Amino acid sequence: MSMKQDSPIKRRKSRQIMVGDVPVGGDAPIAVQSMTNTNTCDVAATVGQINAIQEAGADIVRVSVPSMEAAEAFGQIRKQVSVPLVADIHFDHKIALRVAELGVDCLRINPGNIGRDDRVSAVINAAKDRNIPIRIGVNAGSLEKALQRKYGEPTPEALVESAMRHIDILDRHDFQDFKVSLKASEVFMTVAAYRLIAQQIEQPLHLGITEAGGFRSGTVKSSIGLGMLLMDGIGDTIRVSLAADPVQEIKVGFDILKSLRLRSHGINFIACPSCSRQNFDVIQTMNDLEARLEDVNRSLDVAIIGCIVNGPGEAREADIGLTGGSPKNLFYLHGKPNQKLVNETLTDDLERLIREEVARREEQDSLLIAKSED
Repeated sequence: MSMKQDSPIKRRKSRQIMVGDVPVGGDAPIAVQSMTNTNTCDVAATVGQINAIQEAGADIVRVSVPSMEAAEAFGQIRKQVSVPLVADIHFDHKIALRVAELGVDCLRINPGNIGRDDRVSAVINAAKDRNIPIRIGVNAGSLEKALQRKYGEPTPEALVESAMRHIDILDRHDFQDFKVSLKASEVFMTVAAYRLIAQQIEQPLHLGITEAGGFRSGTVKSSIGLGMLLMDGIGDTIRVSLAADPVQEIKVGFDILKSLRLRSHGINFIACPSCSRQNFDVIQTMNDLEARLEDVNRSLDVAIIGCIVNGPGEAREADIGLTGGSPKNLFYLHGKPNQKLVNETLTDDLERLIREEVARREEQDSLLIAKSED
């Protein structure tokens, strides 16, 4: 089915906040984010990874700031990158105050974990003064001891109660610019917790299945869990937590949103699994095209089908299509047969034709923008 159709999902209405220049919640697109795994004190390495994550399409990047030394490094990092940055802070309110001074775009800090009321007030006031939102992040692996005793083990209700305790603190300080996450590594617990809190607050929700696993298993688990919630209309920003390169988290995140027609980014490939009817090597062609076209951020539907059974139908619905044929394969542009391609230069020809279409669309957009500014 073409990405050109709107998603049937009706999103939950939430209060919109701003993380830097990125709107989160309300009618804003669902933001995709990841987190650096470099040593924050290694400024060059962290900046390099942030740039790679941003180039993959990230809207927001989170950085762990575990010490005052890391906070000073964060200040240097902030000056060298353009993407909005969230500082991940636990327990030490002084770190939160310092990164607020250094230009952080969002604080990931749980108010109930930073001690006395005067410390909590100082952090919230600093956030208020600088229009910095806060993310309350509840994790099943680090529930408060009182809740562990009360519930015996992590449960959806325990996650929600933990979140509401932190929210109550922000409410007492009349601070409403926050978002909430309720993460567990168990899919059903995570989904149930988000469904519960979605009915109790108006703030945006940041989705994730925490510690989901390696690239393959984590992708599957995240796709199921986040997919269930997104289908319910729940979720304003997402992170796919993988024991893998953070760049892969962004790619998987966008693939999840593309599959639900909630957001488009890059090429949406429609490809057959291949069979004995194929007239070219579909799997190798797809592997080569995906690798070669990773840099393309333009939204485009491309159908690569090995034979004439489903090929023409898929190709007519896509922006670009290829149907396997003998002796030559038929290339479609804008749903119509355009030219024939031979197997010997198939991947090179497809890459060239796809890039030509991307360039044509970008030039068309530039002309429209220039015309509107006249």
